[in-house]
Amino acid sequence: MQRRSFLKKATLGAAAGGAALAAPALAQESPTLNWRLASSFPRSADAIYTGGENLAKYVSEATDGKFNIRAFPAGEIVPALQVLDAVQNNTIECGHTASYYYFGKDPALCFDGAVPFGLNTRQMNAWMRHGNGLKLTRELFEKHNIVNFPCGYTGTQMGGWFRNEIKTVDDLKGLKFRASAFAGAVLSRLGVVPQQIAGGDIYPSLEKGTIDAAEWIGPYDDEKLGFHKVAKHYYFPGWWEGTLQVSLYVNQDVYKQLPKHYQAVLAQAATAATNDMIAKYDAENPAALRRLVSQGAQLKAFPKAVMDACYAEANKVYEEFSAKDPMFKKIYDDMVAFRNNAIPWFRVAEGSFDGFMGTINRGK
Repeated sequence: MQRRSFLKKATLGAAAGGAALAAPALAQESPTLNWRLASSFPRSADAIYTGGENLAKYVSEATDGKFNIRAFPAGEIVPALQVLDAVQNNTIECGHTASYYYFGKDPALCFDGAVPFGLNTRQMNAWMRHGNGLKLTRELFEKHNIVNFPCGYTGTQMGGWFRNEIKTVDDLKGLKFRASAFAGAVLSRLGVVPQQIAGGDIYPSLEKGTIDAAEWIGPYDDEKLGFHKVAKHYYFPGWWEGTLQVSLYVNQDVYKQLPKHYQAVLAQAATAATNDMIAKYDAENPAALRRLVSQGAQLKAFPKAVMDACYAEANKVYEEFSAKDPMFKKIYDDMVAFRNNAIPWFRVAEGSFDGFMGTINRGK
């Protein structure tokens, strides 16, 4: 009995000692980290801004509060359009932003966000996760010392608010239009004068007539800024943004220092935040559009002649950029092949179903 009692105590002691030894090892594998995330979006644009906050929440929950990321709205610690630079230089560990803000740095970066006549949300998500999209954009971002993660989609955006009707291609000439840089590169070829204006300055610019038209995101976000009060003509679709993919950018050197399971948590949290943003926009935009129309917004499709002209000029811009930049061409060719392969399926399945459902009497 005494021998068995001794062995039992010895075994328990060894186990306790093992636990004591394991605790520091576990602490090393799961260090306490405190990161800062700079957003390019204001807190008031809650659907898109909370993508960064949701990511931070999911990471903290999955690591039992060991890995903490604090999200800051646009301008609070980094100017809205300098998030990529701040991450690249390790001024901050990560950022939540849209790649087309950095068109001037490298037009190819826009493939991580939105390009004219590109992909819709479902297609972009598929290209990124099961095509070559993420592989190719990560190859591109590597030279900027950044690891990119898809972290939200807005869905197809609207074509914007116009003080006057757009009936022909000639109506675009001389139009002062607040638009993204890549869209502006296309529209300028048709006589548009692109304007780069921060979101908070769009309304007064429209009201004073400093600009003639502006695009922002879609009904849910546009309603908050009150554009329908100063520009009645609400056009669709925003062909320059079949969707907008917003992304999490992480400093590459900092990312490589993360434990592997923290890297996995970051990727999974970005996926969860992506799904939440898609759902948020799909839930909020329908009602917001109805409210806007009830308040006087005049919903209109861009004339086909205008769409055709924009598409033709977009292809010329793509050809010019491809001729100058092999990486741009590599990503563009792959995206176009994916898009062209996907569109027939979407027309057969999603398109036909949505088209029929739009004709039924929804009152029954």
